[in-house]
Amino acid sequence: MPRTMTEAEFLLTIGRNPVNTAILARLPRLGLQQAHLAAGALFQTVWNVRSGLDPQAHIRDYDLFYWDDDPSFEAEDAVIRRAGALFRDLGARIEVRNQARVHLWFPEKTGLPRPPLASVREGIDQFLVECTCVGVDATGTVYAPRGLDDLAAGRLKLNGRNHTPSLYRAKVQAYLQRWPWLTDLSAADHLTGPACGADERQGVRRGKD
Repeated sequence: MPRTMTEAEFLLTIGRNPVNTAILARLPRLGLQQAHLAAGALFQTVWNVRSGLDPQAHIRDYDLFYWDDDPSFEAEDAVIRRAGALFRDLGARIEVRNQARVHLWFPEKTGLPRPPLASVREGIDQFLVECTCVGVDATGTVYAPRGLDDLAAGRLKLNGRNHTPSLYRAKVQAYLQRWPWLTDLSAADHLTGPACGADERQGVRRGKD
């Protein structure tokens, strides 16, 4: 199995998932600041393709991040409803969230504090597992601050920039159940904690980490 990946290879790979292709093609229509398709929609497609699975296998939801200086629930809800109408025909669970308000709901959901973010990409920078820090914006530009080689090789490591390391072990165990060939390189066996949940909406959901 190849253990390196270029940005061009990454885009070709995630494009084998038709839901990703459709979301990225339509994303500019929402007119959102800093809009990115991110997280599991991308890295889990890569792992599926590398596993010889259907590109959509095991993908529970598709994360769409954006930025709005208005952190109100009502403003985010309006975007969720617009996205729901735009993507309704895809038959996929799409999680839409304004990264400017993550710190407002995260403590209630997980019982853990989280400082405010300054941008969508800062949120991607802080994903629990280093190689999963990936996003593609509305212009098709790849954002992968940790590179793509560990993602291609399935090497999992705790991200030192994440503020909730106690959630790492449960997150990695969930990945290993779906893709057993992945390798956990973090030896911090003392890390324990429940995985983050997500509250559901009709067709489009408010996200989890």
